Amino acid sequence: MSNDVSDAALHRLAEQVGEAARQHHQTLVTAESCTGGWIAKTLTDIAGSSGWFICGMAAYSYEAKQALLGVGPQTLEEHGAVSRETVMEMVSGALVHSGATLAVAVTGIAGPGGGTDDKPVGTVWIAWKRRGGYPTAVVFHFSGDREAVRRQSVAAALHGLLDLMT
Repeated sequence: MSNDVSDAALHRLAEQVGEAARQHHQTLVTAESCTGGWIAKTLTDIAGSSGWFICGMAAYSYEAKQALLGVGPQTLEEHGAVSRETVMEMVSGALVHSGATLAVAVTGIAGPGGGTDDKPVGTVWIAWKRRGGYPTAVVFHFSGDREAVRRQSVAAALHGLLDLMT
């Protein structure tokens, strides 16, 4: 994965994701917490994205994660919003509620506050899932300020979508 997370690099990456989605007849949905819709924005910046992008859900609160994505209250209570368990439920819920064929979900701590010893600022869980398949989740430990953590999260999410299609 490239370290370049500039606007131009994210745009190029989104173009690649869009082209792969078009070629492989895939449709995409995003479920975002710490990125606040940035992945969806980056994908929909691509002309023609209406042919392969279904929707994006920015679910910040526990209540939104439950209502929009079907994350269980017990999952949130036992593991917290920033966890493997939560992101796995987010990515599965995104597919169920959207009808898309591929999903990416992101939850993390972008900072500057909110970090703990167990989950410091920069901890981000990302999950990807293909309809009918099993989800994959990876924890990242990004560095930098809020903007840097969010940019790196968007790039990692897009790279994972591209990997899922190629």
